[in-house]
Amino acid sequence: MTEIVEEKLKLLPDKPGVYLMKDAQGRIIYVGKAVVLKNRVRQYFQSGKNHTPKVRAMVSHIADFEIIMTHSEVEALILECNLIKKHRPRYNISLKDDKSYPYVKVTVQEPFPRVVITRRVLRDGARYFGPYTNATAVHESLKLLRRLFPLRTCRHLQERPCLEYHIKRCLAPCAGKVEKKEYDAMIRSVLLFLEGRTGDVERELRYRMEAAAKAFHFELAARLRDQLLAVRKIAEKQNIITGSGDQDAVGMARSEVGVVVQVFFIRAGKMVGREHFLLQGSEQESDEDILTAFLQQYYHRAAFIPREILLPAELPPDARGLLEDWLFEKKKARVQLLCPQRGTKHDIVAMAEGNAAKYLSDEAARIRQADERTRGAVAELGRYLGLDKPPERMECFDISHIQGSETVASMVVFEGGLPKKSDYRRFKIRSTEGKPDDFLSMREVTTRRYVGLPENELPDLIVIDGGKGQLSSALEIIRQAAGHKKVPVVGLAKQFEWIFTEGDPDPVILPRHSQALYLIQRIRDEAHRFAITYHRKLRGKRNLVSVLDHIVGIGPKRRQSLWTHFGTMNKIKAASVEELAAAPGMNLPAAEAVYQFFQARREFQGKEEKKS
Repeated sequence: MTEIVEEKLKLLPDKPGVYLMKDAQGRIIYVGKAVVLKNRVRQYFQSGKNHTPKVRAMVSHIADFEIIMTHSEVEALILECNLIKKHRPRYNISLKDDKSYPYVKVTVQEPFPRVVITRRVLRDGARYFGPYTNATAVHESLKLLRRLFPLRTCRHLQERPCLEYHIKRCLAPCAGKVEKKEYDAMIRSVLLFLEGRTGDVERELRYRMEAAAKAFHFELAARLRDQLLAVRKIAEKQNIITGSGDQDAVGMARSEVGVVVQVFFIRAGKMVGREHFLLQGSEQESDEDILTAFLQQYYHRAAFIPREILLPAELPPDARGLLEDWLFEKKKARVQLLCPQRGTKHDIVAMAEGNAAKYLSDEAARIRQADERTRGAVAELGRYLGLDKPPERMECFDISHIQGSETVASMVVFEGGLPKKSDYRRFKIRSTEGKPDDFLSMREVTTRRYVGLPENELPDLIVIDGGKGQLSSALEIIRQAAGHKKVPVVGLAKQFEWIFTEGDPDPVILPRHSQALYLIQRIRDEAHRFAITYHRKLRGKRNLVSVLDHIVGIGPKRRQSLWTHFGTMNKIKAASVEELAAAPGMNLPAAEAVYQFFQARREFQGKEEKKS
């Protein structure tokens, strides 16, 4: 305990508030709340025999702390949630990657609202739904909404209808094609749908359909009928769970993988969805502490709070009371935290726990499978090649060219069985310009990579994409010119993935379905992809230069300006004189020269086609 901490402990007040623990660098490592700051903070620095290992580790890093007094414990809870979200302290239980969870946003503050996906919740008057952990599912839900309801998608109101209107995917409110009253009614249905109240959506659509039919607005009535049928089809897939009401059922599971919380969303008696959340820093905490931390962080930013939250374990009475008071302030209505012991509600929680356990078992299987494909494959490859140790770092080389033109080489790096793209390198080969010579190209690239490279920076395995010839060329440089005698070098034959090793005429043939073979194929394919990409880029630049160089008044700067401004050759060909002149560095005579050049080429090609 530092002198600063000792002095501050003497001055702690008998009031509620929040405390922030800091390390020697001034970083906030823990945020907590207290009914009485003096009692709670002092507990950390008393005898550590009753502390968990996590608390003892945290206390050993505390060099200072700060306090913020509040009027009530509920205020302290709100402040604690905000500070945890802002500082993400190391020793607090936190939702994994919680900053990136997507929300569905309905811009009800706009005259004609839109429905969009966002990752930021702002106080801008919009309605937010979420957070969701599956971004793909959110995008699919948005596609479904847009199929059901022809919503406006443009960011700015247009003066005339766009393509979305003509293909009947928007009502074109910006062009006055729909009354605001009708559009607002559709948005009400969207909000009810997002809240999971499909029954209310059905009633709303049926009422509007019948009213439109009575008023002889048959086109509108037909559109509402189609929406009603689609909503009914979705509602049929939702199982009735309880008699009525809105509830969230929380299930929790823990294993060596970590802790996951599953939430089932029940709206008007029907389960409308579920989400799972991984928790960090919770392995040594009790179930009650984990649930309390989760409820604080999740409902701090949840777009909707139900009247009942069903839990798998009883919370201490004081913690439960505090959370219910806090939720009451957020919802402006009573919220109950229940731990059902029997009946339908208990079955729902058990189902949520079962799903949480299933997620953890699937995650464990995925981790094992990923380990087999990476670390396991590396170890397996090392055994098949007879290496002293697994090739943790591998560098693979490939050559790419067309009849010797624009010859390039790629070097890709795999560490631990995974690509390390920050270490990739590409080489423009100079020694074989205009003539195809893979052996000479391989000698050049290995010279540039390994001559002068210190021994401690060498990889554990060098893979040459090619057979015995390319391997011999690489070994000539690596062993003699570079002087590296120990690093293993192998050649990978293109046809059968046979591996040729130094000094052995017979190849190493990896088993057909081995992870080692799959790994070597991934490395080879990545090297090939990286080389081809670079080759195409250089070839594209060469083709661009060869065309524009024939135009009077177009030099290197204007050529680059045209490429940067238009992006593709087709756009340059299709541009008008005015558009060409608008490019930086261009003037009207140069623009006319470019336009006339491509115009003449088009006329010539047209005549040639007629002759043929």
